[in-house]
Amino acid sequence: MDNRERGRELHRLARIGAGLLISVLLIATVAVAADTTRDVPLTALDLSKVVQGWGAPQVDKSVTGAPMSIGGRKFERGLGTHAVNSIWIDLKGGAERFVAWVGVDDDNVPGCMGSVIFKVLGDGKTLYQSPVMKGGDAARQIDVSLHGIKVLLLKVTDAEDGIGCDHADWADATIISAKGEPGTMAPIAEKAVILTPKPSPKPRINGARVFGVRPGHPVLFTIPATGDRPMTFAASNLPAGLKLDSKTGRISGSLTNRGTYVVALSAKNARGVASSKLRIVVGDEIALTPPMGWNDWYTFTGSISEKDVRAAADAMVSTGMINHGYSYVNIDDCWMVRPGSTDPVVGGPTRDADGNLLPNKRFGDMKALTDYIHSKGLKSGIYISPGPTTCSGYEGSWGHEEQDAKRFADWGIDFLKYDFCSYSRVWKGNTLDEQKRPYKLMGDLLKKQDRDIVFNLCQYGMANVWEWGGEVGGNCWRTAGDIGANPAAYTVGFKQNGIEKWAGPGRWNDPDYINIGNLGMPTILTPNEQYTYVTLWNLLAAPLIFSGNMTKLDDFTLSLLTNDEVIEVDQDPLGKQARQVAKRDDAEVWAKDMEDGSKAVGLFNRSEFPLEVVVKWSDLGVTGKQRVRDLWRQRDIGLISNAYKMRIPGHGAAMLRLWQSRKG
Repeated sequence: MDNRERGRELHRLARIGAGLLISVLLIATVAVAADTTRDVPLTALDLSKVVQGWGAPQVDKSVTGAPMSIGGRKFERGLGTHAVNSIWIDLKGGAERFVAWVGVDDDNVPGCMGSVIFKVLGDGKTLYQSPVMKGGDAARQIDVSLHGIKVLLLKVTDAEDGIGCDHADWADATIISAKGEPGTMAPIAEKAVILTPKPSPKPRINGARVFGVRPGHPVLFTIPATGDRPMTFAASNLPAGLKLDSKTGRISGSLTNRGTYVVALSAKNARGVASSKLRIVVGDEIALTPPMGWNDWYTFTGSISEKDVRAAADAMVSTGMINHGYSYVNIDDCWMVRPGSTDPVVGGPTRDADGNLLPNKRFGDMKALTDYIHSKGLKSGIYISPGPTTCSGYEGSWGHEEQDAKRFADWGIDFLKYDFCSYSRVWKGNTLDEQKRPYKLMGDLLKKQDRDIVFNLCQYGMANVWEWGGEVGGNCWRTAGDIGANPAAYTVGFKQNGIEKWAGPGRWNDPDYINIGNLGMPTILTPNEQYTYVTLWNLLAAPLIFSGNMTKLDDFTLSLLTNDEVIEVDQDPLGKQARQVAKRDDAEVWAKDMEDGSKAVGLFNRSEFPLEVVVKWSDLGVTGKQRVRDLWRQRDIGLISNAYKMRIPGHGAAMLRLWQSRKG
């Protein structure tokens, strides 16, 4: 072999060696890359972005800080949470599997069991959903593929029975073979889009078209009307005994004779004239449409004062809410004296020498306060418990029911919330008769007063109150526990399905207050969830009692509360409560009959991601062409046959009204 051949051979061998080296390096690189996948415990992630209905997430413990235990089985690792709970995770390169054991933690007190549903979603699709899990149930294992998934959502819902005791554990929860650095995400921010058009400068008469009053009792009805001011009001066929203030639109006086009086109302300004008819029904029934107003509880709780109440009344007028039918300004707990308190503001004698209730020092002359509210064309409400004390430990009515009913009437009160609270300390056992007893007693006493007082039974739906609330004199009754300010607040209305047959004029199911806007802090509900909240309440013919801060109303919140076409559904004189007429996976359709023969319809998306929701005419029991109107946008959609579909954002809603087309 000459030198030239020897050189070629050496070059060939060098190339082979280089190739072998590159191959070895590639294999090593792949092996190193493969080794970078790892298992990531859920608790290793940043938990500050977890959204949860109560408390804070706990690492390796239950939400209360107790050792983690499900159905008697102990777990050393995991995340203790509370419904309603959402954990958004960006998988950042993907992963292979998610594994966990789930269930309700054993840390609940006896009799407080909790019930939840666990969900695992990947890129908007449900990968796993547990059945309803209750306290004491054995832990369930989750093992789902994450192959190809970019965004993981872990969710705990309240099984639609409230979030009380819903202590939920993600035990041994691990993202298997994560290829990157998975991290928690904040829920995608939504823009607060105002759909409600601004009221026209032309007059429009809004609110209830029927008003009930008992014979001989005082009438106070402010005609709710939007449009430029100044505005003048008129009423033809107004029965003797009543008078109208043409500048304020307030009808006052009293009527002795029973019967129905149809009054033609008009409102006039420089832009035009609006007219409407009002039926005044003199008889035994009041609250012929659901009460509308404000309650302080979820904003002020124990700090409420006379100054706050006056400011709320002022705001109900200055914001224009009075022009949409809102009328009640209601004081909740903590206005009385607290027995045994050494606080000079709320302590002291609870009653005077004659046994009459006394307010604490945050309040002055209660009659003067009520007169002030009435002077605005509004009505006043108050709160107390049938037990010895209220929920917050203030003076209750036990043993003084007759005196208290008269005291409220003398003050000029128009609405009483009667909260069960401590009554269980004095009852003779948890029987149906004992559930009814305090409410029938106060209901009968209120009817004996010389003024109408709407009676609100607040006992949280115990003993199926909707079946007997009207029988004991109630005009509305709470159907469940306190909503509070939690991520599940907007879903409470969905639990009303099935109890609609007990609702009607003078007798309303009350799922609690509308907790949006500012409740000491901005609401935690998304804009779409707030649309769902208000849509449901109006379809359900529920009392529209706002409990946010009246003096901090923003434009978005005000637009949700003052859409007159939406409110018209709530205040419809027929008094029907909506029911669920269709459910297709996470899409729901609810509907109610209206007095004019139309249908009010809600389309709801219960999922976290956009969804096409369809309402079929067969769902509604109608045929032919229907004139369809979008109530939030206050605009006609057109004449539609057979069905209508809309793309609804996650946790969002649409509200429609359908009339049979004369041409179809």
